[in-house]
Amino acid sequence: MTAMPNIIAFRPLPVDQPLRRPSILIRAARAGQAGWRRSRDLPRLLRSDTCPRPGSALPRLRAEEAQMDVARKEGDAGYDLQRHVLLMIAILAEMRAAVAETSAAVAIPGIRAAISARGTAIPARP
Repeated sequence: MTAMPNIIAFRPLPVDQPLRRPSILIRAARAGQAGWRRSRDLPRLLRSDTCPRPGSALPRLRAEEAQMDVARKEGDAGYDLQRHVLLMIAILAEMRAAVAETSAAVAIPGIRAAISARGTAIPARP
């Protein structure tokens, strides 16, 4: 008897591609943000033992969510709405965590700025 690894291979998608999903799915994901705990939920969702750095799981989450979206559009019997919503919650939370980590890394004492997109900064209002 051989042991199978619990690693699922997903082709990573570029993070900069926009997500266009039904508004009900996005509203459900936004509502789920309140109950999301990264250290508890992300390893379970990724089927991993450890929690990766903020933003590093984003390509894998996006790839799995894209497969779920294709299954949703095709009416596949194996489509799992609950997992799809969890993936959307994780994507939104990871994007927020990645921006927070990036803004903390580029913080300069005495200068307040808000990051609006990758590589751009907008001065924060006092």
